Amino acid sequence: MNNLVRLKSLVLPIAILLGLLLHKWCAYAQFLIPYFIFTILLMSYSAVDVSKLKPSKMDLWLVLFQIFFSVGPYLLLKWLGVHEIIAQGVLITVLCPVAASSVVIACMLGAGRERVTTYTIIGNLMVSIVAPIVFSLIGTHQDMGFLNAFLLIFRKIFFVIALPFILAITGQRWMPRVNSFICRIKETSFYLWALTLTITLGQTFHYIFLHGRENALSIIILGSTSVVICAIQFATGKKIGEIYGDRMAGGQLLGQKNAAMGVWMANTFLLPLASFGIALYSIWQNLFNSWQMLKHNN
Repeated sequence: MNNLVRLKSLVLPIAILLGLLLHKWCAYAQFLIPYFIFTILLMSYSAVDVSKLKPSKMDLWLVLFQIFFSVGPYLLLKWLGVHEIIAQGVLITVLCPVAASSVVIACMLGAGRERVTTYTIIGNLMVSIVAPIVFSLIGTHQDMGFLNAFLLIFRKIFFVIALPFILAITGQRWMPRVNSFICRIKETSFYLWALTLTITLGQTFHYIFLHGRENALSIIILGSTSVVICAIQFATGKKIGEIYGDRMAGGQLLGQKNAAMGVWMANTFLLPLASFGIALYSIWQNLFNSWQMLKHNN
């Protein structure tokens, strides 16, 4: 295993360690995350063959699973009398959109770039439509209405997901030299992703340190359920992906979540404590991704 491959295998545990040690500074730097992800996606989209970006049956099954596996368990938990914080924590952990940066690790693990890109766009657009409907029925700001909630969520998704895609397609068509240059340096997106991951995990740890002491029981329950949800989503995604010829893509697209977006949605539309579910989920998904990378590179 050469040094670069070894570095890529170790970046996740290193990011977790640095995020834990530097969590206060990471919290101050969180405003940089959307710009980093924007740059990562611009590099990735510039190398995509647009003609191959076609929705497939796999995308449909991933969308359906994400909708029904989020709303269904929420209703079941409410019927069983489980506390609203836990029910909402489960809801947001599943409904949270696929991480925009999932394309980086998915492609490193052998997934098809075009397939990952297609669902990254579809999945985020789906959440921007479905989430406001759900939040208007069960959230803490039910008076906000669908349109206002939709615009609030879509505005965040548009900058990170849609705008780099539009710019990449524009570059491919009208600025081929610029696009060619971006494609040549796209490998640097890995290092930018590593930095983004460190800040994101540091932000998660900082949030837990700030609000965790007085909510220990809820955190333990949400942490335990998020481990189970993480395992179910990766396993189900891999199974769906295997049926349609890309097992790794299916696993990453269903299992790898945009935790920062999920925490924001929970704090904005739901009970803030519910955000611990997706916050802790981000740790489990990155531990699993670290194991996957070690296994893939050996």
